[in-house]
Amino acid sequence: MVGRVIKTGLSAEEKEHMKKEAIEALKSVYDPEIPINIVDLGLIYRIEVDDEGNVTVDMTLTSPGCPVAEMVLNMAEASIMEKVGEDKKITVNLIWDPLWTPDKVSEEGRNKLQEIYGYDFVGEWIKKQRGVS
Repeated sequence: MVGRVIKTGLSAEEKEHMKKEAIEALKSVYDPEIPINIVDLGLIYRIEVDDEGNVTVDMTLTSPGCPVAEMVLNMAEASIMEKVGEDKKITVNLIWDPLWTPDKVSEEGRNKLQEIYGYDFVGEWIKKQRGVS
């Protein structure tokens, strides 16, 4: 068949668009114990979109003993599915390597935490790690 192009999966631009949609969706998910979304908390380590538009997310939590772990993972999965469509496979993997530390919080998240709690606990944590008083 001359002149016929068969599309075999998403283009790089389509994948990037879906990744941005996944990030936007994840920004609607909040850790119930900390009023900051999971993206700005630095809990999202990797988002990958395959050629068929299926999304895989590697994320962590602030603590391995998090009592709401399953709920946060389910909320993350549901938010992406709502954004990209139920016909896509969404996989959210909980990983612990590397462990979450406060320095993973985004600038926006850090500002929000400072606004809520009245001081820059992320900055204080970083100073403590460096041995600065």
